[in-house]
Amino acid sequence: MIIVYILVLLACFVVLARIVDLFFIASLDRISKDLRLSSDAAGATLMAVGSSAPELFVALFAVLKPGEHQAIGIGSIVGSAIFNLLVIVGAAAVVRKSKLNWRPLVRDLFFYTLAVTLLVMFIWDGKFTFTEAAIFMAVYALYVIAVVYWRRILPYEDMGEDVEDAHAEENRYTKPLDNLLKFFFPTKEKYYMVFFVSIVLIAVLSYVLVEVAVASAHILNIPEAIIALTVLAVGTSIPDLFSSIIVAKQGRGDMAVSNAIGSNIFDILVGLGLPFIIVMLASGGTIEAGGNLIHSVIILFGSVFLLVVLLVFRRWNVGKPTGIILILVYLGYLVYEILNM
Repeated sequence: MIIVYILVLLACFVVLARIVDLFFIASLDRISKDLRLSSDAAGATLMAVGSSAPELFVALFAVLKPGEHQAIGIGSIVGSAIFNLLVIVGAAAVVRKSKLNWRPLVRDLFFYTLAVTLLVMFIWDGKFTFTEAAIFMAVYALYVIAVVYWRRILPYEDMGEDVEDAHAEENRYTKPLDNLLKFFFPTKEKYYMVFFVSIVLIAVLSYVLVEVAVASAHILNIPEAIIALTVLAVGTSIPDLFSSIIVAKQGRGDMAVSNAIGSNIFDILVGLGLPFIIVMLASGGTIEAGGNLIHSVIILFGSVFLLVVLLVFRRWNVGKPTGIILILVYLGYLVYEILNM
């Protein structure tokens, strides 16, 4: 059965990646143009939803599932944040040396550090309250406002995101799957319907991921949080890794690093805040969290500090030395988690 579960997990990861890349983000891009959002505002809101939708739904279904499975939802968010920060930024740095634009990066690093600091404070007593979840959402609202007005404070040029370019290299390897998925979607001109169908399919696949993760943890007799911190976290972040490597090869290291950090801000503040608010409004009480998660959150905080130190020390230049350090730290984190199962 564990072999079957592994195959189901892999299939869900691949299908999720294609749905998000080809349909969900494309429809959100069209919707953002209808709403006349600036590129910064669209990136901080709709595009962040697009890249982080799987993590958001996994967290939602984990806290809704009867039987105290909140560790899966929180673990997948925390694990994904660690992977994004260390592996995605590290891989982008190894692929090609880049001089980062410090102006938007200072903004994103400030809010990311704030988000992780709040996460450490809130998780320390082993539970989340409604007030804490509301603070997460309020801080994200402040982040969106900061994104919209940041260029008036520190002017900088648009990085010129092009989703299709970033994923063009991947498409040739998954064309049969893409053609199969097109049967479930209306034409791209009906992008609001494409958005709706994407949401439904992402939700279904995320539900399957939660169920399979719980079953796998029971069969292997390991904590559910470990499955979430490693397998689910890496699986839901692999599409972002490939996209960031492609973008970095094109000489747009700024975009790769900013996308990784921006996605993490959304994951922590909205990916945890929104599901917690929904559950606590419906049932009251608090959301329990603890065990291995506290150690992982502290490691995440240390990773943020390490990245900031490396960027400042190297004067906002990233290259192979920086990338190798970040990736080795992540490998050390995985060894730590495995030894502490």
